[in-house]
Amino acid sequence: METKILSINDPSALAQAIDILTSGGLVAFPTDTVYGLGALVFDKYAITSIDKTRGIHEDEKLPILLADFEQLDRIVMGMSNLCEKLARRFWPGPLTLMLPRHTSISDAVTPYPTVGVRIPDFEPSRELLRLTGPLAVSTANFSTRPNPRSAQEVKDQLGGKIALILDGGVTPGGIPSTIVDCTHGQPEIVREGPITMEQILNALA
Repeated sequence: METKILSINDPSALAQAIDILTSGGLVAFPTDTVYGLGALVFDKYAITSIDKTRGIHEDEKLPILLADFEQLDRIVMGMSNLCEKLARRFWPGPLTLMLPRHTSISDAVTPYPTVGVRIPDFEPSRELLRLTGPLAVSTANFSTRPNPRSAQEVKDQLGGKIALILDGGVTPGGIPSTIVDCTHGQPEIVREGPITMEQILNALA
């Protein structure tokens, strides 16, 4: 398979991305943290191909990226006041919140009752997400390799395995998002990232 690298700011590249995704394919694209590998969130077959593409032999829980709050109702079954306070403070940004999973989300995304959700702070990616709808996304790297921060780094690892990489330059973050579970009362950090527990507690104060 030929892997193309096209600018994420090119409308024709976004059109190609939509064609690939709606045909069950995968597209790599930049976020505010690292490059992600995305599939349409309601395409179970495409989602299962993410792990195979990345060389993962066990099913991986996949977070979902949104363009804006308006897409949230399709993905989760409500949000506590605590969760909403964190979302309003840190979205768009590098915070993934574990929220009650909507019944429409398949086990291919996650077999658990909660699902990770965030809105990236990178406008070109949010424009892609407005056009495609929510995407299930993993880091766009081979499972044993570093997280990619550029389109070329993605191609070095996944070239020949995916059809398209949208190039948005070098990502500013480089560290995957902080993951917080706030469904059990007090927030609990599941994965450390750019946003600290101190910042989270300050936002809730």
